[in-house]
Amino acid sequence: MPRMLDVSEDVRAEIGDEEADRLLAGENAPGSYDCTSCRTPGDSEQERTSTVLFVGEETAVLAFAHATCIPSQVVKVAEEHLQGAVRSITGQHSQERPAAPATTAVPTTGEQAVLGVTSGLVLIDNELHPALVVEPTAPIARPGRTSGGDEFLPLLIEQGFLPVSNVSEKPSPLPGWSVLLAMGQLHAILQPGTGGGSPVAWWQAHQPLQVTEGWRAAANKSHTVLVFAAPVGSIGQQPREDLLRDALEKAAADGRLVAAALPLAGT
Repeated sequence: MPRMLDVSEDVRAEIGDEEADRLLAGENAPGSYDCTSCRTPGDSEQERTSTVLFVGEETAVLAFAHATCIPSQVVKVAEEHLQGAVRSITGQHSQERPAAPATTAVPTTGEQAVLGVTSGLVLIDNELHPALVVEPTAPIARPGRTSGGDEFLPLLIEQGFLPVSNVSEKPSPLPGWSVLLAMGQLHAILQPGTGGGSPVAWWQAHQPLQVTEGWRAAANKSHTVLVFAAPVGSIGQQPREDLLRDALEKAAADGRLVAAALPLAGT
């Protein structure tokens, strides 16, 4: 029986026309599945379903997701993570643990810094919103400069992030940017590619970042993630969400916080 599958051009290019046509005809696609994004059951005979291809250096894993959760796309994953992806897709994932900071290298003045990314829930207008807080471990220089002050916030403002004066107000959307959640884990924050090309990773998890069930449920409900960013030393590693909220409000009061509302999935 034909399936209600979406197969993007990128996925088709990777798996080939013959395999894509077999999927669409229902030969190789399961009827029921666990969504690789929200982890809840789906049925490709009853609802629009995305094919998501996870590609490593030597291996590829095809997964399925609700089309409302994530579009059909190719997701590049480190080869060593693919075994974990297989376990996750087949339901043999380990017990979820609280979100922990993830890091990736960025150029800075005189030393190597990393971007710390922490997930949490922020209360705005009596509704919990999924949020990511980004803070580098050292001052960030403007590309091409070897000295000078911290340019982290000015660089983000040039990209469309806006200064935050009140954490209780929802940030404005930022076109072209998105947050990639796949296999129930956070993979990247994507920004527009140069010259209108495919989105590229502004931040990519060194290892997929676990998020709590509450965070993922809120993200799948709103399809939007609030991304806050502050210079080094503004937020710190807060053990509880109420303390994280206090740190965000202090950074905003000091003029050291920018934010944007990004759609949940990149294309």
